Amino acid sequence: MPKLIVVNRAGEETTVDATAGLSVMETIRDNGFDELLALCGGCCSCATCHVHVDPASMDRLEPMGEDENDLLDSSDHRNEYSRLSCQIEMSDALDGLKVTIAPED
Repeated sequence: MPKLIVVNRAGEETTVDATAGLSVMETIRDNGFDELLALCGGCCSCATCHVHVDPASMDRLEPMGEDENDLLDSSDHRNEYSRLSCQIEMSDALDGLKVTIAPED
């Protein structure tokens, strides 16, 4: 079972078990992190599941799609490590992935 490291907005780091095939957003939500709103439920239509991926892990992710890129453009907190957590599918290859929940827009 892959592990996901989540850093909340207060800077507190927690390691949680993730299920391969579920998104990072689902993993964060299912582990009680209420600051990740994920209002659209993972449909890639709201950008409220914005996270910053640890730079050391960026090369392990699938490329960002056009819809995700467009939605992230609406965030004041976008940076080169920004991703929508609903668009990252957990797998054994992502074991140890570290993400920080982005500030709320």
